[in-house]
Amino acid sequence: MANIPIIAIFCFTIFVSSSLNFVYGAENMTYIVVGHVYCDTCRVEFETKLSEPIGGAVVKLECRNRTDNQLTFQSQEIVTDEHGDYHIAVEGDYEESDCDVALVRSPNPDCNDPSEIWRISRVVLTTLDGVSGELRFANNLGFKKKVALPQCTQVLQEIGYYELNQEAGGYNELSQEAEDISPSSEL
Repeated sequence: MANIPIIAIFCFTIFVSSSLNFVYGAENMTYIVVGHVYCDTCRVEFETKLSEPIGGAVVKLECRNRTDNQLTFQSQEIVTDEHGDYHIAVEGDYEESDCDVALVRSPNPDCNDPSEIWRISRVVLTTLDGVSGELRFANNLGFKKKVALPQCTQVLQEIGYYELNQEAGGYNELSQEAEDISPSSEL
């Protein structure tokens, strides 16, 4: 019976110290945001086996307050390594901010058109939402090649992507089939 109050006090002490560390430790947290920049060689807005990393590409991380859109953090411009990878160190907690890694520029003049879908990537920079640890992963960001590689049509057909658009240097198979069997062609 004497052990019950001791166990209760011990559990309460652990709870309080964990809560204080959870709340006050977040402000002193250092996060490492990691990501990758690639060249979309097929101009389809996603990576394929023909996509290539872009070494020397530049990205930037910005956080803006959700309420008034004021800038709460801005990194320096970060240059990717030869594998297209980057690491951004961020100090502090940004629970009230939306943080995005964005493409700035590509060193490759043949692949410098920012992807519409993958030009920015949202990252969570707080531990107050249940995500623990210092490492944060951003989605891969892409620049599109000026002209798609000739082998893109075959690669995209292999993965079941049949609706190729003009930018990919292909055609829309479904539209072509529709034209071949349209009622006007029977007249």
